Amino acid sequence: MAQTLEQRVYNFSAGPAGLPLPVLERAREEFLVYPGAGASVMEISHRSKAFAAIHEKAKANIKALLNIPDNYKILFLQGGATLQFSMLAQNFLKGTGKSADYIITGSWGNKALNEAKKEGETRVVWNGKDDNYVRVPKQDELDLDANAAYCHFTSNETIQGVEFQTEPDTGNVPLMCDSSSDFLARPIDITKYALLYAGAQKNIGPAGVAVAILRDDMLERVPEGQPSLMDYKLMSEKDSLYNTPPCFAIYIISLTTDWIINDIGGLAKMEALNREKAKVLYDTIDGSGGYYRGHAQADSRSIMNVTWRLGSEDLEKAFVAEAEANGLATLKGHRSVGGIRASIYNAMTLEGVQALSEFMKAFQQKNG
Repeated sequence: MAQTLEQRVYNFSAGPAGLPLPVLERAREEFLVYPGAGASVMEISHRSKAFAAIHEKAKANIKALLNIPDNYKILFLQGGATLQFSMLAQNFLKGTGKSADYIITGSWGNKALNEAKKEGETRVVWNGKDDNYVRVPKQDELDLDANAAYCHFTSNETIQGVEFQTEPDTGNVPLMCDSSSDFLARPIDITKYALLYAGAQKNIGPAGVAVAILRDDMLERVPEGQPSLMDYKLMSEKDSLYNTPPCFAIYIISLTTDWIINDIGGLAKMEALNREKAKVLYDTIDGSGGYYRGHAQADSRSIMNVTWRLGSEDLEKAFVAEAEANGLATLKGHRSVGGIRASIYNAMTLEGVQALSEFMKAFQQKNG
């Protein structure tokens, strides 16, 4: 049976997340035959001229959106952000005789830390666990080591819904960032980072590829003998094409970044729209008289993942079920923390967020 647009729900999934409708429509148009290739993007060689153009366009778009200088490499790697947890520690911690600093603001920071521990010595320079991960640290709270191999942080924690408003200052220590859930959601100064990486499946594409933006001088630190697919130096030399890359995922990234540039108008406008969407939900939570209880402190609230609780788990189950019946999908909080989570990444429309806000008000009136 043919599916129609009317059957599409508002998808609040934390990932894989929704994609912009114009991107899906463009991909549908080109799915069987990519222009000039005579076959689908999923069928053409990654060494072909057609894919080379797609690959270069994806890199050029990311470079333009973030104003990335020429002394940075843009890589498309497999294994998602989770493999990056291990890869960066293998490349920049193992065998250095130094320790690496980790700032822990939630579940994904912990996962990154646990992988790094397998490769070398680590230090937790701030941990929000005692406060149940409701905020990010202030600069003067960080117990930084001026001789650390690097300092790692997670810019946005999808599970707890806390987000850095600006990156920590680590001085001359290389700053590493897992930016999976707020990548290309707002402008940043990429020159503050030695390595920034992101799984694509939140904001810029489907699952199957991670973007890594790496400063050239870091390649000099990569030791010999790395497994080929976990060697930043080799993957940089081969322009991400050492083996067959996830071609279709990179193609969708090229379309999605086109959409940010041409339809949205760039990252400043993307951020403004994202903040407008987040404000709708936070105003609904704050205006509920305590019926909805936000998880994150106000100065650490994520504009990507809005998290809250109701008075009981039974109410939360009813909320999720009724929301689903009203076309508001995937609002159940992560299994590790419960509650409700609305992921409102770049592709989520303002109309979708407003529909959720109206549902929240109606649910409170009915059940409050």
